[in-house]
Amino acid sequence: MTALGEKVEKAAQHIRKRCELTPAVGVILGTGLNNLAEQIDAAARISYDDIPHFPRTTVDTHSGELVIGTLGGKTVAALAGRFHYYEGYSLQEVTFPVRVAKALGIDALIVSNAAGGLNPEFQAGDLMVITDHINFMGDNPLIGPNDDRLGPRFPDMSEPYTREYIDLAESKALELGQKLRRGVYLGCPGPCLETRAEYRFMRDMGADAVGMSTVPEVIVAVHAGLKVLGFSAITDECFPDALEPADIDKIIATANAIEPQLARLAHACLVEMRVG
Repeated sequence: MTALGEKVEKAAQHIRKRCELTPAVGVILGTGLNNLAEQIDAAARISYDDIPHFPRTTVDTHSGELVIGTLGGKTVAALAGRFHYYEGYSLQEVTFPVRVAKALGIDALIVSNAAGGLNPEFQAGDLMVITDHINFMGDNPLIGPNDDRLGPRFPDMSEPYTREYIDLAESKALELGQKLRRGVYLGCPGPCLETRAEYRFMRDMGADAVGMSTVPEVIVAVHAGLKVLGFSAITDECFPDALEPADIDKIIATANAIEPQLARLAHACLVEMRVG
């Protein structure tokens, strides 16, 4: 077993001692899903500080807690607080919680993020189900020795976001009367936002939205054999020919306004997700 595999197992063993539930679905409570943790019938709440080898979140809006319990008829492991490359962590550290959740038993992962809209048809306040992604991080969490017990050396990425789950999300959004965009998410390292030229280049590449997370976690999820459902909360419009200076307070306010409908949609999907 590699050093990474040993760290994953040590963290998972610690969590198992605190909670006997075997989660079926992992949820990364990124932007748009933060309050979903409050809806979980929790069997255990474990601070990241108490879990061996877990990073420490430095983002003010991320609580840094693993919540294990039931939601929508499924057993879930919810990660209330994610890690970002721009915080100074390696991508292996950023994705470590996904590895641990897999070791605990999950078969599927729900992930969300805040993103800037590149598609000219998008508006701030829209929701997007992620159909594919572009890794613009300049790195990859799978670089280095491969532990075959964690996943294959060369994982296939032809369907990183599970088509069945994308269809489910669109169906549930229709039932809920919610507008749901679909598109390609491009992940950047951050923390600065992009220039006009970069936005133009990204749009030409085929990206519909851009953010600073998700891609590393999904790469590791696919490596681990997990099904994935991803959402972006479009918090601002990144149109290069009409670009205005970023207003972070406004972006946060937009994300907060989107959260209730994204939480409803994610919950509806969770109820009917096929796992295992």
